[in-house]
Amino acid sequence: MSATGEATINPDGSTTFDNAGADSGDGTFAGEEGAAFEEMPMGPKGTDPAIYLVLGVLAMVLIWYFLYSRRSKKDDDDFAFFSDLDGEKFNLNLPAAVDEYYEVKDKCEDNGWEPGKPPTNQQEAASGPHRVLAQALMKRCIADIPLVTHIQKESAGMNKLYSQSMCSVKQWKTYQAAEAMVSAEVEEVRAEADEIEPGWSQVIWRQAMQYHNMLKNRHEIEAKQLAAMASKKAEQLAVKEAELNKEENEKKKIDDAEKAAEELIKQEEREKSSKEAFGAKNGGLKKGFLTSSKKK
Repeated sequence: MSATGEATINPDGSTTFDNAGADSGDGTFAGEEGAAFEEMPMGPKGTDPAIYLVLGVLAMVLIWYFLYSRRSKKDDDDFAFFSDLDGEKFNLNLPAAVDEYYEVKDKCEDNGWEPGKPPTNQQEAASGPHRVLAQALMKRCIADIPLVTHIQKESAGMNKLYSQSMCSVKQWKTYQAAEAMVSAEVEEVRAEADEIEPGWSQVIWRQAMQYHNMLKNRHEIEAKQLAAMASKKAEQLAVKEAELNKEENEKKKIDDAEKAAEELIKQEEREKSSKEAFGAKNGGLKKGFLTSSKKK
């Protein structure tokens, strides 16, 4: 809104409006208002909350990436471990008792043994070919027990690994070959058992397992006994060595004491000899030498 100026009547009859003061006042007010606006202090500038949100999201992404990388690395290591396995623990060979059995069987057949034929008398049953061949087959069966238990122990794990694609093709094929070999051996032993004595195939593996456990326990007991004997012998040797060391130490102490005594005796003899030599030298002075000197 503009201010109204005063009207001035000039001598010639013209009229003049005086707006200078009003304009000057308006300018002054505007200048003061601008100066006041410029001098008005501003409050402290705050942090944008969006920054905290971005930082939080970034931290969560970094944590997720770290955990994901760690888990992926573990999975890769596990996969590489199972993939690199070449199936060495399934490179199995039948025990030497298998070949030994067939050698014994050939000899028994040469001596008149026939499959399924029982011994004719008690003597033949005790020491004849029938008895010898039965012992050879049991020895073979006992030697096969570690292979059978090994395959039985690994079977569930290998099938699980294969179903989850966590084993190499080579390892799986090696395991299958070992399993087939052991299964064929089990059936062959049963067939041989029925040839020696009909029906023996039903119990031969159970008997072999019992004998195997008995032998294993016996070997463990013998090993413990040997270890105990070795420990006892070591203790005896330690005691004996300690006694010898004690005797040697005492002997050394005695020798050291004797050497010290001899050294003292020698030292006393040297001191005595020195005193005697010094006394003999002083004894050669003339009597009254000091007295005559005083008189002068």
